[in-house]
Amino acid sequence: MLASVATAEAQTASPARRTVSRDSFALNAVLPVDPAVRVGTLPNGIRYYVRRNSKPEQRAELRLVVNAGSILEDEDQRGLAHFVEHMAFNGTTNFAKNDIVKYLESIGVRFGADLNAYTGFDETVYILPVPTDSAGILERSFRFLGDVASGIRFDSLDVVAERGVVLAEWRDGLGVGERLRDKQFPVIFRGSRYAERLPIGKPDIIEHANPGPLKRFWRDWYRPDLMAVIAVGDADPARLERLIRTTFAPIPKRTALRARLLATVPSHDSTLVTIATDKELTSSNVGVLWKRPGTPTRTVGDLRNDLLDDLYDRMINQRFTELALRADAPFVNAGASSGTFVRGSAYYSLDANAREGKVVESLQAVLTEAERVQRHGFLAAELDRARTNMLRGYERAHAERDKTPSGAFVDEYVNHYLTGDGIPGIAFEYAVVQKLLPGVTLAEVNALAQSRGGAANRVVTVTVPDKDGLVVPTEAEVRRVFGTLVAAEIAPWVETVSDAALVPTLPTPGRVTSEKHIATLGVTDWTLANGVRVLVKPTDFNADQIVMSAWSPGGASLVSDRDVFKTSLTPTVIERGGVGAFALPDLVKKLTGKAASVNTSIGDLSENLSGRASPQDLETLLQLTWLRMTSPRADTAAFQALLPPLETALRNKDANPGAVFSDTVQVTLAGGHPRVRPLTPDMLGELDLGEMLAIYRDRFGDASDFTFLFVGNVDPAILKPLVEQWLGSLPASGRHETPRDVGPKQFTGQIDKAVHKGIAPQSQTAVLLAGTAPWSREEAYLLSSVGEVLEMRLLDRLREALGGTYSVSVSTAFSRRLRQEWQIAISYGSAPDNADPMFKAVEQELDSLRRVPPSAAEVERVREQQRRELEVAKKQNGYWVNLIRGRVENGDPLDGPIEDETRIAGLTVDKLAAAAQRYLVETNRARFVLLPESSR
Repeated sequence: MLASVATAEAQTASPARRTVSRDSFALNAVLPVDPAVRVGTLPNGIRYYVRRNSKPEQRAELRLVVNAGSILEDEDQRGLAHFVEHMAFNGTTNFAKNDIVKYLESIGVRFGADLNAYTGFDETVYILPVPTDSAGILERSFRFLGDVASGIRFDSLDVVAERGVVLAEWRDGLGVGERLRDKQFPVIFRGSRYAERLPIGKPDIIEHANPGPLKRFWRDWYRPDLMAVIAVGDADPARLERLIRTTFAPIPKRTALRARLLATVPSHDSTLVTIATDKELTSSNVGVLWKRPGTPTRTVGDLRNDLLDDLYDRMINQRFTELALRADAPFVNAGASSGTFVRGSAYYSLDANAREGKVVESLQAVLTEAERVQRHGFLAAELDRARTNMLRGYERAHAERDKTPSGAFVDEYVNHYLTGDGIPGIAFEYAVVQKLLPGVTLAEVNALAQSRGGAANRVVTVTVPDKDGLVVPTEAEVRRVFGTLVAAEIAPWVETVSDAALVPTLPTPGRVTSEKHIATLGVTDWTLANGVRVLVKPTDFNADQIVMSAWSPGGASLVSDRDVFKTSLTPTVIERGGVGAFALPDLVKKLTGKAASVNTSIGDLSENLSGRASPQDLETLLQLTWLRMTSPRADTAAFQALLPPLETALRNKDANPGAVFSDTVQVTLAGGHPRVRPLTPDMLGELDLGEMLAIYRDRFGDASDFTFLFVGNVDPAILKPLVEQWLGSLPASGRHETPRDVGPKQFTGQIDKAVHKGIAPQSQTAVLLAGTAPWSREEAYLLSSVGEVLEMRLLDRLREALGGTYSVSVSTAFSRRLRQEWQIAISYGSAPDNADPMFKAVEQELDSLRRVPPSAAEVERVREQQRRELEVAKKQNGYWVNLIRGRVENGDPLDGPIEDETRIAGLTVDKLAAAAQRYLVETNRARFVLLPESSR
C-alpha cells in the first residue's frame, strides 16, 4: 500500500508474523520495511527487492526499473526515451531481434498482455511475468533484463524498422484527448519541463531517429545508480537474490556521471485559467486544481496525514454523489481527489462533468460545497461513516494478506524505489490504522478545508464542445465565480439518516427440497420449494471474497422491438432509485462498513444479478438480492437527473469519430433490423419511469426459473439457512421462459465500407469473417486457437515487418444458443494512406494460413500460452463462475469432465491447419475503415 525509505543493506528478516511495539506508533517513527521483502544494494549501485509470494502459483513478476524517463531527454531526443524501450526488444547481447518475444511466448508469456514496458516522465519500467516451474526460465529472463541494462545493440537497420512502430503508437494517441492535453499542459505545468517532454515525443524526431542519440540516452541514464531489479513470486528468495547478483553485479559501476535532473513544477501566486474547445468533444468539464509540493509517506505521521486526506475526500465525494442525483444539479457527476501529480508535485482537485451550458454553474456548485465545508465543517456522522468504511477496507486487505497477487507487491516496490514511499506491509499498516484512526477528530479533518483553497498555485481547466449554439464561458466569467463565493450565503449541510432495518420485516422463509453433490466440480446443488436453484462452490482462492451470479432465461428477447432501448436502460434507471424504503444516498449510508453489493442487468437472452461480498457480509448480500427482486424503487428526481446528460451525450455523439464508426458497423451488419437502432435524442421520449419499473418487475419479480451461483470463501452450512430465508422467500409463479430468436441475422456476402470522420491523421480498420457451423467445444476451441495463431502472424507482419501498426487484435466467437454461428474479428490502426496496403497484407496472411499449415513452433507457442493462462485462471473464482454458469445455461451436465487440459494437450498442426481452412474463408467478409474527413 505504501512505501518507506529502506536501508541499503539486504533485509534478511524472516517473513513470519511480527508484533508491533508501542514505539512504532510514534508519529515521528520511520515506517519499517516489511520483513517479508529483502532489500539490498549491489556494489555497483543497483538496488534490488526480493519476496516470495505464491499467488499466482508457479509464477514470478520481474521488473527492471530505470529512474529515467522523457524528462531527461535532450532537445534532439524528444521521444527517444520511449524509443529506447522499444529497442530493448529488438536485439541485445544475448537475444537477437525479437528472440526474447518468441522465447517468452514459447513458455506462455504473451507480448503486450504480459511482457511489456512503459516509459513515463521520470521512469522506464520493464515488465516480465514468467513461470517458475521449468528449468532455465528464470535464468534466461534475468539475462534479458541484464541485457536491457547493459547490452542493447541499437542496430541501425532495426532502428529504422522500429520508427514505423513508434510512430504508429504516437498516431494511436492522437485525437481529442491529445489536443486538449496540448492546450492544458503548458498552463498546468507552466515553467516546467513536464510541459514539453511528453513521453511519446515529437513525430519528426521519431521519424528520423538513428542510433546516435538513442545510444546517448541509454549510456547517460541506463546506469547502475539509477536502476532497481524487483523479483516477487513463487520461488526461493535466496535463488532470486543469487540470480540478481550473478546477472547484475558484473555491470561496471559508472564514474563521471551526468547529473540526474530533478524537474520541478514552479509555484505561482495567482490563478491560471485554461479554456479549450474541440469539435470532437462530447461533454463539458470544469476542474480546479491546487498544486502543492509532493512529500513521500515515510513516517507514521505521514501515514496519518494520508488518512486525513482520504477521509476528507470520502466525505465531500459522498456529498457530490447525493447532489448529482438531484433533478436540478448542474453537473452529471463531480468529485474531489488528492494525490501525486508528477514526481515531487502533489495536487488537490475538484472536478465536474457539467451538463451542457452549465459549466459556470457547475464550477459554482463544486466550489460552494468546498466553501460549505470551510465555513461549517463536516458532520460527526459523516466522519463516523468514512472512518468505518476506511477501517473496513484495511480489514479486508489484511484478511487477504496471504492471497495478495505478486503484481501488487511489485507495484509497491517500484514506487518505493522511485519516490521513497514506505513499504511497511499490510500487517503493520492495519495495526497502525487501528490505533490512529479512532483518534482522528472532526476538527482535524475540517481544518484541511482551510488549506484546500486560495488563489496561489490554482489552475482552472475548462473544456467545452466546439459546436454551434453552445456558448463557451469567458475567463472573466470563470474568475468571477471565486469572487461571488465570498459574499454568498451558504447554509450548513443537513442530512437525515434512517435507523430502520434494511428489511424491516423478515419474509417467510422457504426450504431446500432437494440437495445434490457434484464431486467433479466440488459443487452443492440445492432446489428450493419456490423453484429457485442454488449452486455453491467453496474455494480458498481469496479469503475475503464471495462472488454471486444469478440469471433467468429470457432477457430482452422477450420484450417488443419498440421496448429494447427502454429495457437496456431499465436496470440503470431503477437502481438509481435505491431499494425498499431507502433512496440511493440513504442506502449507501445504511451499508456503511458492509462489503456487499448487488447489481442487475438485462441481456439479450437473460436477466442477471451479479454480486460480491465479504464472508461476514453474506447475509447483507442476500438481503440486497431480495430487495432488488421484490422492492425496486423508482425515484422520479433521480430519473429526471439522468435524462439531461443522456440527451447531451446522444446529441453530441456524432462528434466522436469512434462512436460514428461503431454505429456504422453495428447498423450495417444488422441490415436495418428494428432492434438495432442508432441511439438518438428523440428516443429518450420513449422512456417512461412507470413502464420501466413494470419491465423491471416483469424480468426480476418472478424467481421461478432463476439460478443462483455462489463461488468463493463460502461455507454451505452457513449459506443454506440464509438461502432459505432470502431466496426461498422470493415470489415465484412457476413461470419458465425460453429466449426468442429475434435478433438480426448474421451478415452474408462481402461488405466494404469507409467512414470519414475525425480530424487526426489516423485510421482504424475492422475486418470480420463469419459463417455457420455445428457447434462443439472442440470446434469452438479450434476457432479460438486459429485466432491466436492469426494474431501472432499479423503482429509479425503488420508491426514487425511493415512497421505499419502498433498493435493488432484478433478475437473469435462461436455462438451455441438459438443459432450456431461463428465470427472472427480483426482490428488494427494505421496511417490513412496505408489502410489499403495493410488490408492487402492481412488478406495475404489469411491466404497463407489457409494454404500452409502453421509450424510446430507456432502451435507449441499457442498451446503453452493457453496452458499457462489456464493454470492461473483455475485459481480464480471468475473462472468457475463462467464454467458452471455456461454448463447450466447450455443444458450440459454439471458432472461432466473438465477437458480443458486434455483439449490443449491434443492441439496439433494438422488440427489447426484443418480449422484454418474451415474458418479463414472470406465468403462472408466485412471490412470497415475509419478515415479522417480530410481523406475524402
